[in-house]
Amino acid sequence: MSRFAPRPEPPYYAVIFTSQRTEGDLGYGDAAERMFELATTQPGYLGAESSRDASGLGITVSYWRSLDDVAAWRRNADHTLARNSARTTWYAHYELRIAKVERAYGWDRDGGTAPGDGGA
Repeated sequence: MSRFAPRPEPPYYAVIFTSQRTEGDLGYGDAAERMFELATTQPGYLGAESSRDASGLGITVSYWRSLDDVAAWRRNADHTLARNSARTTWYAHYELRIAKVERAYGWDRDGGTAPGDGGA
């Protein structure tokens, strides 16, 4: 399984979530796994990429077909409960940004240049 999200044809939206975890798991691992699994079932979900370093700083980028899909995910009842727990227990700080992806391309050592790789 690739650690990279699929790369659909733009435009689509990236939700960039940067967070600083508190000490200890406190149920975070299970909740994060449930939220990822739930997100994959939501209309408009395109994929996600996530990383967290040893200090607890994490960045997750999820990709969505439309802003309406992003808003629907935010309103999801289970996601709302997890967000409330995140604010009271799991995160010391977080930032969320939403960006429109207008161009996307990639490269792979085994596959070479991907479609859309036109330089700048």
